[in-house]
Order: sequence, then C-alpha cells, then structure tokens
Amino acid sequence: MVNATVEKLSPTRVKLHITVSPDELKPAIAHAYEHIAEDIQIPGFRKGKVPAPIIDQRVGRGAVIEHAVSEGLDGFYRAAVNETEIRVVGRPAAEVVEWPSDKDFSGDLVVDVEVDVRPEFELPAYEDLTIEVDAVETDEAAVDAELDRLRGRFGTLVTVDRPAAKGDFVELNLVATIDGNEIDRAEGVSYEVGSGELLEGTDEAIESLTAGEDTTFRSKLVGGDHAGSEAEVAVTVVAVKERELPEADDDFAQIASEFDTIAELRASLAERVGEQSGFAQASAARDKLVEKLIELTEIPVPEQLVEDEVHQHLEGEGRLEDDEHRAEVTEASKKQFRTQMVLDKIAEQFKVQVSQDELTQYLIQSAAQYGMAPQEFVNALQQGNQLPAMIGEVARNKALALALGKVTVVDTDGKPVDLSGFIALEDEPSAEEEVVEEAQEIADAAADADAVIEAEEKPAKKAPAKKAPAKKADAAEAPAKKPAAKKPAAKKAADAAEPAADAEPAKKPATRKAAKKATDEK
Repeated sequence: MVNATVEKLSPTRVKLHITVSPDELKPAIAHAYEHIAEDIQIPGFRKGKVPAPIIDQRVGRGAVIEHAVSEGLDGFYRAAVNETEIRVVGRPAAEVVEWPSDKDFSGDLVVDVEVDVRPEFELPAYEDLTIEVDAVETDEAAVDAELDRLRGRFGTLVTVDRPAAKGDFVELNLVATIDGNEIDRAEGVSYEVGSGELLEGTDEAIESLTAGEDTTFRSKLVGGDHAGSEAEVAVTVVAVKERELPEADDDFAQIASEFDTIAELRASLAERVGEQSGFAQASAARDKLVEKLIELTEIPVPEQLVEDEVHQHLEGEGRLEDDEHRAEVTEASKKQFRTQMVLDKIAEQFKVQVSQDELTQYLIQSAAQYGMAPQEFVNALQQGNQLPAMIGEVARNKALALALGKVTVVDTDGKPVDLSGFIALEDEPSAEEEVVEEAQEIADAAADADAVIEAEEKPAKKAPAKKAPAKKADAAEAPAKKPAAKKPAAKKAADAAEPAADAEPAKKPATRKAAKKATDEK
C-alpha cells in the first residue's frame, strides 16, 4: 500500500502526494528488467535472458527506474485514490518530484498528482419542494389535432398551380455560392414549407413562389467546410404540392386503425392524448426538479475541466475564435456538470443500483437513437470500456424518478398532478456488478433485437451545406475517446480516472535532474 495524502487546492481540485517506498517499488523494478531484457540485444545472451548487472552496465539503472515508474504509476495512483477515497471526475496530471537512487534503488519515489474531484454539497429536502407544470386538457381540439396527424399519414400529395404556402410540399433545386464560387448544390429536394428544416431564410424565400419561379437569399451555413460563413443561395421551385386528407369517417377508421367506427377511433385518440399529456407533464416535472435543485444548491464547477471540454467542442466545430459561441458552450458545459452532480448525489442518497434488464432495455433504446444495431452499439461500448458509464446514466434516471416521487407537483391551475406512473419505488433489486460481468449476455440480447429493429424511412436529401450542429457528448452518448497522456509515466495514471468529461492531459514526469533541483530548493 502506498502512502498518500490529499492537499485541497480548490473545492473541485486536489493534489495527491504519493510516496512509494523501495519495497513497494521493487516489483515494478523487477518487471522493468524483464521488459528491457526483451528489448535489447547483447552479444552472448539470448533475447529476454540478459541479466540485471549487464542491463545496468549497458542501459543504466536510471533508465530502469524510469521504466519502472512508467509501468507502475497507474497502480500507485489507483491505490492512492482508493486509500484517500477521493471522487475523481477528470484526468489527472502527474509529476514525479523525487526519484529513488540510481545507484542502489534506495530512497522513496515521490509523485504529485493534480486531479479534479467531485465537489461537496448538500441537496435540500425533497418534501419541501413544489414543482409547477403547465396544465393540460384532453379537449376536442386536442383530439382533432391528433386525428388530423393520423389523416396526414394517409393523405395524398396533389400538384397545384399556386404560390407555395405553409404546410405545402415543394420540390426544390438549390445552389450555394460564396463570392460567386459555387460551394454546394442539391436538386430535387422535397421540403415541407414552414418546417424550418432547411437553411435559415428558406421558408421566407419560397412561400410566395409558384412552380418554375426562383429567387435568392443569404444565409449562414451551419455545416461543411464553410460552416459559419454567409452564402448566397439560389432556390428554384420545381413543383408545389398540397396534401389532401381523407374524410374522417367510418371507412377511414377501418383503414387507419383496428376500430370499425370514427367514434371508437376518436375515443382511442382521446386516451392517447391523455397519455401524451401525462408524459409531457412528467418530463417537464423532471426537468424543473433538476433546475430547482441546481438553483437552491451551490455547486462549484472545475474550471479546467470545463475549459478543456469547451475547447474540444469548439475545435470540432472549427469555431475556436467565436467568442460569443464560446460563452454559450461554456455556460452549457457548466450546467451539464452541475446537472450530473445533482443526479449522482440523488443516486447516492437512494443507494440506486441497476439491474441487467434495465441496462439491456436502455442500451437497445440508445442504439435506436444512434441509428445503430444493438449488437454493434454494445460492441462499441465494450471496446471503449463505456458500459460503466451507461450504468451510471441508468442510475441517474432511476434516481430522478425516485426524487420526483418525494416532491409536490401541481399544475398552473393549482391542481395536484398524478405522476404515479412515472416515479420509481425504493428498495428495488439491484446487481450492478453482475451487470458489468454479464455484458456478453446483454450483447446476445441485443443481437436478438437486431432482427426486429429496422429503419422506417430512408434519409432525406439535404440542402447545400446543411448539417446538424455537433452534438455534445455525455455519459449517455456514444463511447468517448480514451484520454491520451503525454508520456508513458503518466499515461496509465490518466486512464485510471473515473468516466467523466475530458480534462487536462497528464504532465510529463519531471526529469531526475529537475526533480533533484526541486528537492534542493525545498
């Protein structure tokens, strides 16, 4: 066991002072000799059989010590984290400040490791909180709107000779240019007027055009090599089509549902609208509960962790110089961190754990969201060692459902809202360790689900340079890239951090000469 002490640098950052005795370093030294013996060739000795004294002569004990530290630092860091019981949320930065003697390996190895940790805070009592959500009513207008959406699925598009209006479908040809140079082109794009799914300004440009007419407008591109640049877009309306809806009668009910009459169909839709309203209220209540807990709780944020995450996000978008966007992303990152801290705190309070069935269901749903086959998604998680992060996400969702059952929820009319169908019960069976160990069973279950999960529609054609903004990664998303350290002596220590947002890359270990100078100055 290593000797470790913790120095608190801020509410979210600590420095671990780790001391490794010669006896504790001895296995790493022996391992270093074995590795070096495999790597060097000495006349008269077989590869891997070079004795330690010869290695000392040819390579030097200094190189042996550095190799031992490089290989052993991971274990020393993990042991120190366990011993001090700190809750790591970022990547560590390790620096060797004192080396053992390169003459006889005497003396301690002393390492300082700075790392971001979870801040300490307390949440208010849930029983004292009241959450207000919008009131909803299952009236005839809501049922009519739901019925119209169903009729729209069975509608037909009919070409019309008039200007395009909101709700019409148009066929477009688009060409984007910058300074007269064409940068992108798309033809035969099918688009619903008013949906806002193409470039900003498209709806305003085409709403008064008939088939065969064209116009130009300026718009800022949000994707591609010219993202953020303003381009001139020429748009031509090839055709205008309106959607004709079938009559809402018994014949339609029989075609569109399992019901024989339109009255039965409307009754079913009314029930569906009620369920959807309940889901909407439950979702709003969950979001508002988190917002209220954040508002009532002082949660410090690791500035370096956020800064690194924001830099990575902006670099991926090619917008490092966009100060306004940087401020927006920084605020979003801070909110995301505080949200995760709140949910983790709730999970600790309720001692939430996750069953294998819960994780399997979550993985299948997540795979569908990413457009991946469940087997492919699970394999990617396993390769990136991200299953523990998925377990954490499921635990947070369960924790929030538990907390929701403790607070008072009312609508804007002051009436209590029944969320009994959206809250969780305490003392549910759990088996988190088994979940991780049985990951292959989850993969098998996902493989079985592959046969029934299929894409319903083909990807739609896109307008010039139209791409979705980069989605911010979190623990629930696709596997994050493994942090890379700058030098082997710090690499494994960096990998030992708990799954969290990317933080500062590990520093190089100090050279023995610099370490000696630092010791002398002390």
